[in-house]
Amino acid sequence: MQRAIGITASVEARPSAFPVEPARTAVIVIDMQNDFGAPGGMFDTAGIDISGIRAVVPTTSRVVETARREGITVVYLKMAFSADLSDAGAPHSPNWIKHLGLRAGEETTAPDGSPSRILIRDCWNTDILEELAPEPDDVVLYKHRFSGFFQTALDQTLRDRGIDTLVFTGCTTSVCVESTFRDAMFRDYRCLLLEDCTAEPIGAGLPRGNHEASLMVLEILFGWIATSASFLAAIQTPATVAV
Repeated sequence: MQRAIGITASVEARPSAFPVEPARTAVIVIDMQNDFGAPGGMFDTAGIDISGIRAVVPTTSRVVETARREGITVVYLKMAFSADLSDAGAPHSPNWIKHLGLRAGEETTAPDGSPSRILIRDCWNTDILEELAPEPDDVVLYKHRFSGFFQTALDQTLRDRGIDTLVFTGCTTSVCVESTFRDAMFRDYRCLLLEDCTAEPIGAGLPRGNHEASLMVLEILFGWIATSASFLAAIQTPATVAV
């Protein structure tokens, strides 16, 4: 369902209400792919707890499905390197060194028995989670650094569509989500993060983990924070609200 240009909703958010014009808004889904959120993916095989990422899949799915109905663009970003690793960085580069410990580039086997590679384009490991599979009208872009704006077509794609407002979901909160959020703010996009549609395994067992720390700094200096319920309540037209 397409809303008319100029119709604005107000999302209850922190530190203040966040206006959303659906025709000028995109929901950004960051790295919700098998390597990070599926059994047998990179995180899971490295012994990293994926339960937090799995927990936000249902709320993210509701946001994505509703956004499509309301005429909001959905953009998927996928972290992956080319097969020859030419975009992973030189052997001494921090980007490559930090990914070596996670076995990036190594051959593996997908759950269905097919050959795959960790964090490499066009294979099971970097496919979007089945529950969040993109639809034909969605935008899907690869990235090879934590920020979705670094050497990608994201900025031009958004500007070509007249989009100036971004709603963030995905993983992990303090790494790829926060990196992309900050880069978006530097480019003058208005940014809203949905706190129950993002997840972070680092520090999850501490009184305040990286997820909470990122929410605090983003709210104070970079944008706005809201729940998925507040966002959905604001953007849904009466005809699309379930009875």
